[in-house]
Amino acid sequence: MAKIVFGMNQSLDGYVDHEGFAPDPTLFRHWIEHVRGLAGSVYGRRMYEVMRYWDEDRPEWSAEQHEFAAAWRRQPKWVVSRSLKSVGPNATLVEDDIVAVIRGLKAQLVGEIAVSGPELARSLTELGLVDEYRLYFHPVVLGRGKPFFAGSRPSLRLVAGDRLGEGVIRLTYVPA
Repeated sequence: MAKIVFGMNQSLDGYVDHEGFAPDPTLFRHWIEHVRGLAGSVYGRRMYEVMRYWDEDRPEWSAEQHEFAAAWRRQPKWVVSRSLKSVGPNATLVEDDIVAVIRGLKAQLVGEIAVSGPELARSLTELGLVDEYRLYFHPVVLGRGKPFFAGSRPSLRLVAGDRLGEGVIRLTYVPA
């Protein structure tokens, strides 16, 4: 049985913004390995559109960026959206009955399924479908943006904490 995991980089004040800070080489290596090891990912429309950046190689990319892109392209993706009409390679559009889809994925797959996007994570949290939260805190204060927890904060229990790269702390929580 697979486990649903929501984890994102965020500022100390709780905002996720891929343009506000970037992972150092150690943390980027962590994300490459993380994506490589996933059974798949579930995306909301906005986060999926951001991640489509990795669909085509760019000449200015480093070897690590090419490696991340290859791992991202290989993994199966499910995109939750009522407005999209189609999705890219290795992706399935989910327009209805997200609960049945997520429960089916959890039953059919083994390993971790990442949830990408705070709004989608909020919906899945409210439905009791997120098994683990990973908060990657960067030493940055943004003061604005999209919060990691888009809705009310769930009751959580800390299960692990560790340092990744230069100054990033990862806290891992499960529902209490």
